[in-house]
Amino acid sequence: MTRDWDSFLMPYQQAVDELKIKFRGMRKQFQQANEHTPIEFVTGRVKPVDSIIEKQARRYISDELLEQDMQDIAGLRIQCQFVEDIYQIVDLLHQRTDMKVVEERDYVTNVKPSGYRSYHVVIEYPVQLVHGEKKLLAEIQIRTMSMNFWATIEHSLNYKYQGEFPDELKARLKRAAEASFMLDKEMSEIREEIQEAQQLFSYGKGQSVPPRQWNEEEHDENRHHQQ
Repeated sequence: MTRDWDSFLMPYQQAVDELKIKFRGMRKQFQQANEHTPIEFVTGRVKPVDSIIEKQARRYISDELLEQDMQDIAGLRIQCQFVEDIYQIVDLLHQRTDMKVVEERDYVTNVKPSGYRSYHVVIEYPVQLVHGEKKLLAEIQIRTMSMNFWATIEHSLNYKYQGEFPDELKARLKRAAEASFMLDKEMSEIREEIQEAQQLFSYGKGQSVPPRQWNEEEHDENRHHQQ
């Protein structure tokens, strides 16, 4: 039977749209309270049909189990400034009553052999449809901007090498990942100084929204890739 992909994916698009609004709303609440916000950027996407079909074949997922076994059809990405922000966001997700955390994978502490770092949270999210409620799964990737830069480059290279990187390139990527994480560690060491400076810069002249956030809505969400 041929699947009606538009109808199938519509609730997932609704979930992505709603979750982006909610997470951006959380960020704004921190800003209005003159507090450091752990959320810097929020992007999201619904997995393209060809990617769903490819992954379904690769993972041997049956049509009947597609919604249950493919957890990233709806994907959100939250970028933050500091590693500590990642775990604050995870705590905030656990506290919410409008979604349920069903699985977590900490690739920040348990870094992948490639050097990939990120924190993945799978949530169950209820979407209100015309004919009732539908609970679906969505994956939220939480990472620093430094981690995101590395992951985006690595993902792009995957298109060329299909995961079979030459040894020299693999070693360079691993070193780059470690250098990226060293940057995150250094920034964490001076986190209080950075946050104080940002508050002085953003609010010292009576601005209600930090300048570094003005163009977030224009952020290119097509760069939201799934590793």
